[in-house]
Amino acid sequence: MSSLSRLCGVVCLWIISGSLAADGDRTGYFGIGEIATPDQISGWDIDIRPDGQGLPEGEGSVADGEWLYEAQCAECHGSFGEGVGRYPVLAGGQGTLSDGRPTRSVGSYWAHLSTLWDYIHRAMPFTAPESLSDDEVYAITAYVLYLNDIVDDEFVLSKDSFLSVEMPNARGFYRDDRPDVSNVRCMQDCLVGALVVHSSVMGFSSQQADVLEPESEMSAESERLAKAKSTVESLCGICHTSGIGGAPIVGDSAVWQPRLEKGLDSLIDNAIQGYIGDAGVMPAKGGFAHLSDEDVSSAVEYMVDQSR
Repeated sequence: MSSLSRLCGVVCLWIISGSLAADGDRTGYFGIGEIATPDQISGWDIDIRPDGQGLPEGEGSVADGEWLYEAQCAECHGSFGEGVGRYPVLAGGQGTLSDGRPTRSVGSYWAHLSTLWDYIHRAMPFTAPESLSDDEVYAITAYVLYLNDIVDDEFVLSKDSFLSVEMPNARGFYRDDRPDVSNVRCMQDCLVGALVVHSSVMGFSSQQADVLEPESEMSAESERLAKAKSTVESLCGICHTSGIGGAPIVGDSAVWQPRLEKGLDSLIDNAIQGYIGDAGVMPAKGGFAHLSDEDVSSAVEYMVDQSR
């Protein structure tokens, strides 16, 4: 490095250190950004807690919600919440959660009313999210509750009456007690000398793998399986735990068996290249183009293994 370069470097460091010493407030330090105002924050702070915190003032009746629902929601979700095509079912399904293919609707599965209110407010209608007024969200929420026989036809939902509604499956969830989700956080060599558990993925059956010898290195096969499990959990499971688009649900051997009869190679090829058939639609690599062919192959093998 030349003397001039070294001098320039020293001068730059001096200027930077002098600026830091002169002003402890780093706001705008890099020349970009500004302090968010309360009004700006309020535009993003729209989440609702199960205890009702965050709800705005307003109200909406079942009667008002009925015509709003028909105008804004029925095209996709059906007039009775039965779902149109592959759009989500909103009503019914009570008592089916223990079935092989349960119907997970607002009335059968959702534990918190805040989830329904927030989702309608934040994401609906599909073509114009956040276009509904607070009163309209209250009304449509009330009507969806009515479709699930949770409230009567004279019910009016408001900030005050919100906590009077108890969802049918409010007590159907419990803290995840699988052994591999309560371990101490680890950033490297996490499987060395530890118990490797290929556990239930959003309801999949659980099985225990071999215990690695202390100080031994994780084998390539174990690493591959761990990566495949992660891919299924974070990406493939979006469709393969709910059956969206006709996707075979992991663990449902009856649904997977006809596919397996065509051979594992055929399944992998369809997953990589994409597939359109009577049984459903599979976009190439599930729509995640960043996945390598090897990633997809390992994920398919993992799901097949869990579904035999």
